[in-house]
Order: sequence, then structure tokens, then C-alpha cells
Amino acid sequence: MMIPAPLAPYACRPEESRGRLHPEPESPTRSVFQRDRDRVIHSSAFRRLQYKTQVFVYHEGDHYRTRLTHSLEVAQIARTISRALGLNEDLAEALALAHDLGHTPFGHAGEEALDAVMRPFGGFDHNDQTLRILTKLERRYAEFDGLNLTWETLEGTVKHNGPLVTGSAANPLPLPATIADYVTRHDLELATWPCGEAQVAALADDIAYNNHDLDDGLRAGLFTIEDLADVPLAGPVVREVRGHYPGLDGPRLIHEVVRRLIDRMASDLIAETKSRLADSAVLKPGDIRDFPGALVAFSDTMCQHDRSLKDFLFEHMYRHYRVNRMASKARRVVQELFALLHREPECLPTEWRRETRNADTRVTARIVADYISGMTDRYALDEHARLFDRYAVT
Repeated sequence: MMIPAPLAPYACRPEESRGRLHPEPESPTRSVFQRDRDRVIHSSAFRRLQYKTQVFVYHEGDHYRTRLTHSLEVAQIARTISRALGLNEDLAEALALAHDLGHTPFGHAGEEALDAVMRPFGGFDHNDQTLRILTKLERRYAEFDGLNLTWETLEGTVKHNGPLVTGSAANPLPLPATIADYVTRHDLELATWPCGEAQVAALADDIAYNNHDLDDGLRAGLFTIEDLADVPLAGPVVREVRGHYPGLDGPRLIHEVVRRLIDRMASDLIAETKSRLADSAVLKPGDIRDFPGALVAFSDTMCQHDRSLKDFLFEHMYRHYRVNRMASKARRVVQELFALLHREPECLPTEWRRETRNADTRVTARIVADYISGMTDRYALDEHARLFDRYAVT
């Protein structure tokens, strides 16, 4: 049994948290990061991830990943890596569970469609929408909107892929609207790298979606295990498993290959990050934020393997004709819903329609985007039918 290691000097400690935007008494039995994790899990946005898909629309089958199962898998990988590095597991888990809350229905196709129709009104970005959910759209507490998470969790969520302030000092690139507004009240230090826990959660996401999309694609018959023969890392692992277990049946073979790939990628990440941390001599969380690059990373060789696997999935899965057809349908559903509801906001449900009263067209567009982005795949299809099928019961 592996005993949890003590936190490293560069780990985020709950007792040193910079606190919450709205001060509130803390729990005597849970750390601030445990409370953040629990608030995410109990949010309505988290529950809706059950019926938001990664690649396949929900009715394609019950065995494929959804945003919810993906988030749980990312959290498990993030906790394992954080423990090995002496980072705070609770914070890494909270970040992993929160990272996909802002996604639209129908995966990337839904987000692309919503961004396209929202371009005249500031665009749509799922990372920005996640912060919008965490700080505004979740309305559960008596004293504030949002979940009132700690500075560290919000910082790590917004910057999990790196600094957001880019461009020259004279001409910085524009920030998404919610992030730009929020940091005027609660500075998340967008020009720095995020904490180590956020960097771990970001790469745990990478490990999870690559390997689990590989799993889903194989089980869906979009490609075969033989197609992996020339893919670096994946091909050798397939041959290794077949050598150890000749005649292993398909489902077991797929699972054995995927679990070994996840282990190889996580082990490489841990080893490379330990080396970088040792060379950098970081002593506290602020040193990781101020470092001029990512400290949690794959080795150069694993980065190449990761790129090769992504390229394979792009060619054999994400651009497969079956996926293209689903994506095409998804884009039409999102675009048609937005066009109608923006033009006729009186068709919105009562609680949403109330917010559009006396609102200008830009504000109305954002409200409609909030409504659509919060939909599950199933609800979006049903709502589209209610609004466009003349015989549907409304």
C-alpha cells in the first residue's frame, strides 16, 4: 500500500490559500480545496456532464465516454500524478473535475458552432464559460452567485493551459469577456503560469482523452487494432501485449493496451517533471508560477508520441464519416437554436426569458449562449424538435 507522501515545498497548501472573493467561514473538517472539489461535484453543471459527449452523440451507445466519465478519469490520473510529485491531490482533483464544465453539447462541434454564431457578440470559449459557471451561473447559495471557489482553484481553472496574457505589452491579445471582467475584481495573475496542480490536471486531461478516445474508437469500429501498428508507442505496446497474451480476445486486448499506454505516459510525465523541478530548484508555489515555462511536462520523446497519437486519432476518428455526420447535425442544431432564440427570446423558458427583458441584442445573445451551452445533447435535440417540428408537443 502506497502511503501519501508529505506535501513538497512547492505544493499549494490549503492553510496558505489566498481565500475566496466572498469571505465565508471555513469547514472544521474539510480543507478549502476539499470544499472546492465538493462544490463542483454538487453543482448542477457537473451533473449535466453525464449527457454531454466527447465525440459520439449520447444515443450512439451507453459504453462511450461522456464529459462526466472523462472528468472522473482525469481526476483519477491527476491525483495519482500529484501524489507522486508531492503536490496537493485535493486541489488537482478539484481542477480536473471543473475543467470541462463550460463545454457545450455535442463536443467540439457544438462549441465551434456556438462560437461562430456568437462572433458578432464577443465569441464563445469553453474556458471562459467555465469561469462564468463557477462565478455567476451556478445559483445555489444565499449570499453569492457562483460557487465562490478559492483563488487557487479559479486561477488553475482559467490558466490550466498556461498564461493568458499574450502579445506585446503595447498590444496584448484580447481576453474573453468573463475572464476580463472577473479579474478586475479578483486578480488571477493571468500573465504567470498556473500552480503545479493545474499543470498536472491539464496533462492528465491530455493522457485521458487521447487514450480513452482510442478505446472508444476501437470499440466503435472506426479503426482496428491493426491500424495502430505504425503509430509510435501504441504499436509497440500492442505487440508487447500480444506477445505476453497470445490469443487474447478483442475487448481484453484493447483494455490491456490502453491501460499500459496510460501508465507509460503518466510515468514519463512524473519522471520528466521530477527532473525539471530538481533542475529549477523551486521552493514554493510562487516559484512555479513565476518560472518562464511549464515545469510539469512530458519528455521530448513522449511529446512526439503524444503528437503521433493525436494525428492518428484526427485522421481515423475525428474525421471519420460517421463522426462528421454527427458533427454536421450538431452544428445545425446549435446554429438553428441560437438564431431562433436570439431573434425571439420570448421562446426561452420563463427564468431565462426574464433575464432578457430590456436587454440589448448583445446581452440577449450572451444569455441565449448560456442557455444553449448548458444543454445536454439529449435536451438540445429535444428542444430543437419542440421549436422546429410543427407537430411536436411544446
